[in-house]
Amino acid sequence: MTAAADTFRAEAARRILVKDGAYGTMIQAEKLVEADYRGDLAFTLDQRGNNDLLNLTRPAVIEAICQRFVDAGADILATNTFNATAISQSDYGPEAVALSDEMNRASARIIRSVTDRATAADGRPRWVAGAIGPTNKTLSLSPKVDDPGFREVDFDGIKAAYRAQVDALLDGGVDFILVETVFDTLNAKAAIMAVIEAGNARGHVIPIMVSMTLTDLSGRNLSGHTVEAFWASVRHARPLTIGLNCSFGAAQLRPHLASLSGQAETLVMAYPNAGLPNDLGDYDEAAEETARQVAEWVADGLVNAVGGCCGTTPSHIAAIAQAVANQSPRAVPAPRPTTILAGLEPMVLAA
Repeated sequence: MTAAADTFRAEAARRILVKDGAYGTMIQAEKLVEADYRGDLAFTLDQRGNNDLLNLTRPAVIEAICQRFVDAGADILATNTFNATAISQSDYGPEAVALSDEMNRASARIIRSVTDRATAADGRPRWVAGAIGPTNKTLSLSPKVDDPGFREVDFDGIKAAYRAQVDALLDGGVDFILVETVFDTLNAKAAIMAVIEAGNARGHVIPIMVSMTLTDLSGRNLSGHTVEAFWASVRHARPLTIGLNCSFGAAQLRPHLASLSGQAETLVMAYPNAGLPNDLGDYDEAAEETARQVAEWVADGLVNAVGGCCGTTPSHIAAIAQAVANQSPRAVPAPRPTTILAGLEPMVLAA
């Protein structure tokens, strides 16, 4: 592990760390038009909604959002690169695909700059997490109901796209790689392999954070894995943090977070949506309510790091940071002498 990971673990042992909130929510509030996204670059397709492109065309917007999250009390600042793989950028045309590596490097440099300035000013350690989304493809499921064996992508193709993104983020200066919003466990396995291979090429272990998203209240992701099975599937990577994000509000995540927290032999990070969206797709949950629910996780000793996902603003992060200040972090359990295997559910073989 790197020095950044060592510092992270040391800080997490004495306090609950705070991750930032939702870039998408903040970008939507800017009311940008297509010309803002495209800038001076030439594209064949409409670029509205291509938030990752703003790292190149409107970097000041991304920098200002990051600064607001820093000012709110965030310790972990993620890059604005959720859809910055060549696979996801293909929706915006070949010109966007060609810029995907540059998007990642630019975002990493923006967030690194803001974070370093803040730490230099007050001495408080902060970290940059290179955010990797699930892509808009799935390895486990067919998009054709009449052809269950069909796949739009294969494992090597997704791994290659992730590897390019990982390399660009590392070149830009991130501390960790955050594989987040995992709806397909096999996609996450491809991302993990990309991180491991990138580390091997660079001659050191790259710290990785992994965060699953649930698609129903039974506690499974889209590929059908329970949180326990998901942990069994990725624990070989020895992630710096494991956890849950997006999904539902904090209250709905609580029982599944408790299950994961009881098993994971590493730090747990969770960052929920600001409740569930309304009929217009907006999030109405007030910052104080989100913070109150997250505080219940803390009271139960479930987490080491918390933050916000869809709908969360700097106000939400500030309220969460205040709620967890001076609270004790979760105690990481000692490794158990067991073998844990997984299909859709875990199988535990006692020693």
